[in-house]
Amino acid sequence: MCHGNSKADRRSDHRDTDRERAVRLPIDGILDLHAFAPGDVGHLVPDYLDECRRLGIYEVRIIHGKGNGSLRRTVHAILERTASVRAYRIADLDAGSWGATLVELKRAL
Repeated sequence: MCHGNSKADRRSDHRDTDRERAVRLPIDGILDLHAFAPGDVGHLVPDYLDECRRLGIYEVRIIHGKGNGSLRRTVHAILERTASVRAYRIADLDAGSWGATLVELKRAL
C-alpha cells in the first residue's frame, strides 16, 4: 500500500505547508512590504486593507521602498482597483517620501 501519494494527501500536505508559512501581521495601519515576496502583494494588500477597515482603521501607510519603483507601481495598481480605497498618495517626507504610500479607506457602512 502506497501512502502519501493520493491527491487528497498532496492537498493536505500543501495546506500544512501554507499554514507553516502563514505570517501573523499586527493590524496597526502600517504595512511594511519589505518582508514579503512580490508575488504575495496582490493578495496581501487588499486583505490587510479589509482588516484595517474591519477594525476601524481608515488611514493606512504602505511601505514599499524606493528601489526602481516597480513595487510602488504594483501597489498603486492594486489600490486603483480596490473598492474600499477612497484615495491614496505618496507619503510626505516624514512618513517615508516616495518609499511609502498613504491610503485613505472608505468608512465601513
